[in-house]
Amino acid sequence: LLLPKHPCDPRSAHRVQHSTHHSNRLDLTSEEPRTGLRPLRHSKSGKSLTQSLWLNNNVLNDLKDFSHVVSLLLEHPENLAWIDLSFNDLSSIDPVLTTFFNLSVLYLHGNSIQRLGEVNKLAVLPRLRSLTLHGNPIEEEKGYRQYVLCTLPRITTFDFSGVTKADRTTAEVWKRMNIKPKKFRIKQNAL
Repeated sequence: LLLPKHPCDPRSAHRVQHSTHHSNRLDLTSEEPRTGLRPLRHSKSGKSLTQSLWLNNNVLNDLKDFSHVVSLLLEHPENLAWIDLSFNDLSSIDPVLTTFFNLSVLYLHGNSIQRLGEVNKLAVLPRLRSLTLHGNPIEEEKGYRQYVLCTLPRITTFDFSGVTKADRTTAEVWKRMNIKPKKFRIKQNAL
């Protein structure tokens, strides 16, 4: 868990993390999280007052019960802005991640995500600005960076690298050359 002053600066954070526990399940309520640079604040109910959850360096292969666990740990799960699931064994991008509409930073690098189309699920996140996917099998797909930038035009940092105007231009050219536009059928009765 992490509460940054700025959503992208872990050095300025109230931080507790459930990383390097080598866990393959989301039973975090019975474990004591690792402490960070500053003490974590808690509500009167004992839940953490943070906007970030770090579950990196485990062996998670799914996010079953993720929403439930987040609601048990955080006082305001709807404010979750940063999720670090890097270095796990996730083979897909679980739709549960798309339910956190305030999510601005999502780390998924070092997993087992194989289908580039999985990125499409993240397009519904209006505040997503920073995403990592390197170290997944999808990184080897032709047009990997361009596809992600076309699919998620609001991100400003991808794989820890800033997205430049040149990146956006290249992605748009790649999109015109590789992604067929959807054809609209006109109903016969409508004419």
